[in-house]
Amino acid sequence: MASAAVLIPILGGPTASGKSSVAQALAEELGLEIVAADAMQVYRGMDIGTAKPSPDERARVPHHLLDVVTPAEAFSVADYVRAAEAALTAVLERGHLPLVVGGTGFYIRALSQGLPTAPPADPEAQAPLWKAIEEKGLDSMLAELERQSPADAARAQRNPRRVVRAVEVLRRTGRPPSAFPRTVPAYRYDKVALLSTLDTLRPRIRQRTQRMFENGLVEEVRALLEAYPEPLTALQAIGYKEVATHLAGRSTLEEAELAVTIATLQYARRQRTWFRKEPEARHIPDVAERVEDELRTWLRRRREALQE
Repeated sequence: MASAAVLIPILGGPTASGKSSVAQALAEELGLEIVAADAMQVYRGMDIGTAKPSPDERARVPHHLLDVVTPAEAFSVADYVRAAEAALTAVLERGHLPLVVGGTGFYIRALSQGLPTAPPADPEAQAPLWKAIEEKGLDSMLAELERQSPADAARAQRNPRRVVRAVEVLRRTGRPPSAFPRTVPAYRYDKVALLSTLDTLRPRIRQRTQRMFENGLVEEVRALLEAYPEPLTALQAIGYKEVATHLAGRSTLEEAELAVTIATLQYARRQRTWFRKEPEARHIPDVAERVEDELRTWLRRRREALQE
């Protein structure tokens, strides 16, 4: 099957928009396989705080790009694209339709639009940048990136790793990552973004955070910190950073839960902005019975096209 003839569905959207649950239900119903597009679910041992699908859900629907590396291992957007395209190819060769699902817009953009051809990361060039963030915080470096390339600053979504990478490229080459041409994607995609309102997301995020703490988030973070005592970028993820602060005695449990809720809502705001601007994406305002029917029709159409 020629890759140009395949149109692969992507379902994106902010955290707590309901995309994972509706994707799980429809994938089970229609016999699809899910390829995750989540920058934190690639890490083994980071389960509760990333809302990773349960073992039962993964037994009912094949999932790919989960538990790929340990939190101590690097995993770049280029690594994601290579692994995701390999997974998509394997699913298609089995005669199944893959469904890409996730909220990491950077992954979805790179998968569907291609990777920037910027020079490879240079750890030596990045070392002083990480030191500067440690000493002065992220905002100073982010301001430098915003002055030179507002688009790259927005794309970084205040993710320290992405900010450092963008500034590294900018200082080394005089051009931001977005100025470099992109590679050609292996497949074409049909993108839908679920854009729940912030009024809808707020209570969902509060409930989601509460469930994570009830389900053992503190114990999960404690185990990770014991297994990986050195500071790791992965453990700066929302939920893990705030709980680590609590475990260090610098906040109460209630303060940690509130901090996770606030950080998650802020992240959801940035995701909504990202997906509103996602090229060629069709927007759906919320997940409800009508929306599930619309998504079911969409995925059936994609599955039928694959079988023609």
